[in-house]
Amino acid sequence: MAMNAGAGGLTIDRMNALRLRWIPISLILLSLIPMGGGAFRVTQLASDAEVTEANARFFGQPMPVLLHIFGASLFLVLGAFQFDAALRRKRTAWHRFAGRITIPCGLVAALSGVWMALFYDLPAEYEGTLTWVRVFFGSAMAAALIAGFAAIRRRDYATHRAWMMRGYAIGLGAGTQAFTLGGLLVWQDAPTSAGVLAGHVAGWVINLAVAEWYIRSRRSVSTPAAVVPT
Repeated sequence: MAMNAGAGGLTIDRMNALRLRWIPISLILLSLIPMGGGAFRVTQLASDAEVTEANARFFGQPMPVLLHIFGASLFLVLGAFQFDAALRRKRTAWHRFAGRITIPCGLVAALSGVWMALFYDLPAEYEGTLTWVRVFFGSAMAAALIAGFAAIRRRDYATHRAWMMRGYAIGLGAGTQAFTLGGLLVWQDAPTSAGVLAGHVAGWVINLAVAEWYIRSRRSVSTPAAVVPT
């Protein structure tokens, strides 16, 4: 039986649901950073803004960046709701439908990101090692999503969730990089190539570390050894 939780009249079940909702809400808030940047880029392309050295590559070949923006935006928003455990349990049909959109959108975002890293004429600080780091993480994101899809086809739900979380963590790297690169600007007025590289890598590594911690914590909770007798 549900119990009242004080004057507010919240039940314990309701409190637990609200406690779990902070995960998708936090992910969506973090996603707003790259999505805002993407919206700005789309607005530039749609309004025939001034072509500069910094944005010439997007005007020259707009399709890759548009695919990346729209693919990543759908992937991040729909993917965030996939972390809502209550939604997964109560609306399984919606979860499956969203997954059928999330994985293709994630693949579009990852592969278009790899294409842009390899073929766009990038600023000097984005060339060299950073190019191959971006190719690596973009490829790793695509591989994680494919592994997640293969796992769900086998009905291996735990493995599916783990790989999808890893893929989402990489996809959300741009949100965390706003802070890692922003922190760099506090120390350096003109960041070096090494600093830009470190800021990008830190964003991906932080996200993957959090994802791995969450995956392992959920596994430990689900094992009998982790159950505390009452």
